Amino acid sequence: MSREGWARYFSTMGDPFDDLVAALKALPGLGKRSAERIAVHLLVGDRERLAGLMRSLEVAGLEIQRCPACGNLARTGESCAICEDSRRNTQTLCVVEKIQDLVAIEAAGGWKGLYHVLHGKLSPLQNRGPEDVNLAGFRERVQKLGVTEILFALSNDMEGEATCHYIVETLLPDTVDIRVTRIGFGLPSGGEVTYADSVTLRSAMDSRRDFKS
Repeated sequence: MSREGWARYFSTMGDPFDDLVAALKALPGLGKRSAERIAVHLLVGDRERLAGLMRSLEVAGLEIQRCPACGNLARTGESCAICEDSRRNTQTLCVVEKIQDLVAIEAAGGWKGLYHVLHGKLSPLQNRGPEDVNLAGFRERVQKLGVTEILFALSNDMEGEATCHYIVETLLPDTVDIRVTRIGFGLPSGGEVTYADSVTLRSAMDSRRDFKS
């Protein structure tokens, strides 16, 4: 059946089906066709599996929230496991855009400090300002922890740069000497110079380090 044919067919299903498709389509990475396929799979497949999914979503919605300190996932009313880990260096703070970035850095290993998850970046073009990301109380947290280094692990684009500059110029205490660092950007492991784009090569040159170190 053609795409138009499928569209006409699904349009006859009524509001409950349309509402389900709309809810699925709102999830990251899902388009209309993918949302329709998932909706059909859930409704005509194993109904017990659908019931189990509904229960899991309900429980997760009630028992999981943002960590009140850093914005990571945590049990409701509690701080996340990273913030509660006494082995962490509380004076170093890694600022990331989203929880997936935190997970990736943790999986890579090497970072022993704390995190601050912004859940977005500043974007004047999209009317996304400081009030739209997790920056409320950031300055107070930095002061309370006695932070000596802030590592920005944000993407190498205009929005990432704007977010870094805003935090440094607006939210960092003037009376405290804090080292501000940025993750290096450049060639991936095993990557060839020939096939790298100009932005990647420029970042790699800017992020160079002493070969003897």
